[in-house]
Amino acid sequence: MGHEKIMPQEHKPDWLKIRPPTGQFSVLKEIIRKNNLPTVCQESHCPNMAECWSGGTATFMILGDTCTRGCKFCNVKTGYTKKEPDLEEPEHLATTAQSMKLDYVVITSVDRDDLPDGGSSHFAQCIHALKQLRSKPHVEVLIPDFKGNKEQIITIINAQPDAIAHNLETVRRLQQRVRDQRAGYEQSLNVLKFVKEINHQIYTKSSLMLGLGETEEELLQAFKDLRSAGVDILTLGQYLRPSDWHLPVGEYVHPEKFKYLEQEAKKLGFLHVAAGPFVRSSYKAGELFIKAQLTANPSTTSDTL
Repeated sequence: MGHEKIMPQEHKPDWLKIRPPTGQFSVLKEIIRKNNLPTVCQESHCPNMAECWSGGTATFMILGDTCTRGCKFCNVKTGYTKKEPDLEEPEHLATTAQSMKLDYVVITSVDRDDLPDGGSSHFAQCIHALKQLRSKPHVEVLIPDFKGNKEQIITIINAQPDAIAHNLETVRRLQQRVRDQRAGYEQSLNVLKFVKEINHQIYTKSSLMLGLGETEEELLQAFKDLRSAGVDILTLGQYLRPSDWHLPVGEYVHPEKFKYLEQEAKKLGFLHVAAGPFVRSSYKAGELFIKAQLTANPSTTSDTL
């Protein structure tokens, strides 16, 4: 396939209709508001928010709301605040998780290149706070690349999260167009590979956005590269443009194409793959984690998870 320019598609197809939240959603939202703890679910207007929350999973964003990088797909504020991490945030995170009765918590953050350790020690404190809860929720972290700094990545690994995710975001050719110039294809792959080298028992995970102008051939190569880095879990979702400033959508990928790509990825040996227009990096994270455990350890029963 060639690398011809794909014209932006402005009109969303019928399969991109979001279902409104139902059930306990308003109750859980109030708990989060009281604890003054932002969730990526709300900040990104994630279409799966109610489904994940009711299933005992939520994704929280730590280290503030301002990112030191300016990726062209992301709607988070950009700037250098040099604001110190909130020392009470780990406790607030644990209190919120307990109040929401979460059994699987995902922690992510903005990039904090302005902090000496990139915010890695604060990540570790948040993991420890959750691990000390009586309910013992599983903890997944979706981390920045920390500029490839191995010491900072080891700080995260030593806190012993159950899964570490870092998103490749897009294929090799589109990295500079889509991501901040300080990010990179090889750097992201090396972060994921390094996690496995230090602790092979930690599940690793990555995500790709579709519809940015990538080809099928490039996607399949990205799948292979992620597997070569030891990545266990892969998610594939549709890129949606947050505003007119951001990159336009090159293609709305049909659900059947997502199914096809999911099957192709599974052939490469991922423990689990989730693919679909509404799938996001933390989509049903708890369910994917358990399925990956069961795949890796077929004798393990649900009673032991």
